[in-house]
Amino acid sequence: MSDSVYKIIELVGTSTTSWEDAARNAVETAGNSLQELRVGEITKLDMKMESGKVVAYRARVSVSFKYQK
Repeated sequence: MSDSVYKIIELVGTSTTSWEDAARNAVETAGNSLQELRVGEITKLDMKMESGKVVAYRARVSVSFKYQK
């Protein structure tokens, strides 16, 4: 096994349905342009409210991917 280097970035995904969908949206969207995503960690969950009702879920996700030399 060769030595590897990984970069960690923070993403925020949103969904009108759930926190799970918000996290999935963040990771899958990032996966369209980043290669070799490895690990995702949900670091914060929050929601947007209007008139006392939840209108959107937000998930902050730290994601690591293999750094290409």
